[in-house]
Amino acid sequence: MSKRSCSTLQERDANAPEKGRKCQRKRKAEQCKERIPGSNAKKQNYEIQNRWAEGDVSPCVLVETPHKEMEESSNLSGFKHFRFKNLFIKPSPLPSLSWASSDDVWIKMLNKELTYIHDKGFMQQHPNLQPKMRAILLDWLLEVSEVYTLHRETFYLAQDFFDRFMLTQEDIGKNQLQLIGITSLFIASKIEEIYPPKLQEFAYVTDGACDEDEILEMELVILKALKWQLSPETVISWLKLYAQVASLKESPNFLVPQFSQETYIQITQLLDLCILDINSLDYQYGVLAAAAFCHFTSLETVQRVSGLSGDSISSCVRWMIPFMRTVTEHGGPNLKDFKKVAAEDRHNIQTHVDYLAMLNDVHQRQQENLDRLSPVPVGGLLTPPKSTEKPANA
Repeated sequence: MSKRSCSTLQERDANAPEKGRKCQRKRKAEQCKERIPGSNAKKQNYEIQNRWAEGDVSPCVLVETPHKEMEESSNLSGFKHFRFKNLFIKPSPLPSLSWASSDDVWIKMLNKELTYIHDKGFMQQHPNLQPKMRAILLDWLLEVSEVYTLHRETFYLAQDFFDRFMLTQEDIGKNQLQLIGITSLFIASKIEEIYPPKLQEFAYVTDGACDEDEILEMELVILKALKWQLSPETVISWLKLYAQVASLKESPNFLVPQFSQETYIQITQLLDLCILDINSLDYQYGVLAAAAFCHFTSLETVQRVSGLSGDSISSCVRWMIPFMRTVTEHGGPNLKDFKKVAAEDRHNIQTHVDYLAMLNDVHQRQQENLDRLSPVPVGGLLTPPKSTEKPANA
């Protein structure tokens, strides 16, 4: 550049208004800031927030701020009515990840436990329904999932969609349950499966109870009711995470399964049985998976891989004892081979056994436990004997 050009530029700069010079200095400052390494790195700010009513005994939850999902969920009407049992947050158990920050991944997973609300109290909103109807429907969806070799994650997504949808509705009749259930599975398969079954196949398995148009109409109703929130951390995704962290070797590829397929399907059978019981909705999905994992490993391992304290899962572990005994009596499941499914992926395919019969056994065990724990009559007041047990001369 010539000296004349330089002098011309200097004259222009001298004649520029003061506002223009301030803008130039601002742009230069921004350019210098961009050159500083790490200046654009995301700054994470975490705080402890309490989202329960005052006076309640409730845990504090570690959340990232600002967080759009948390802000939206805090505005939900009636949010304080939905409380889960004992969730205590510890540092992330995830190893260092090459594709993301392990702390970011962990915090976002925990935030989903608060964003995606489920509660067994939805039965009170539907007086014509019984908990057993839900169990029968989910058992049928398990069977449909095996017939079409759907993944376990697909079924558990459908279960979550169904339970959360029912929480938004009132006075659903039992004649609508099958339509809601098969539509939930239809939505989940389109999200999770590479080659989901066709719409007509979902209508076919209902044996004429639901046609294709009804499924499409119900799909829109469910999506609007759920506000298109379709990516929860399901029970099975938490279990897979715990099993993977527990079995990690040094410098592994975290995305490649390291755990035993045989042990994994035993735990999944326990969870399949538990999820049929509506009382499973008392617990967060992460706690359910941790409690099931605890029945197959040590408490120390569960604490290490889940970040949960023993107190936070103890009640769920105790609740699962009758389920665990029933599963053990019926014998462990076997790995099944499926056509067009690779051997390393077969543990991910949902399977089905006679879960309803097993659930009846569980309920009998629970009733027997209640009978043993019932208080002994005090003060000489005894229950009168049955008429058939009275002596003949009475």
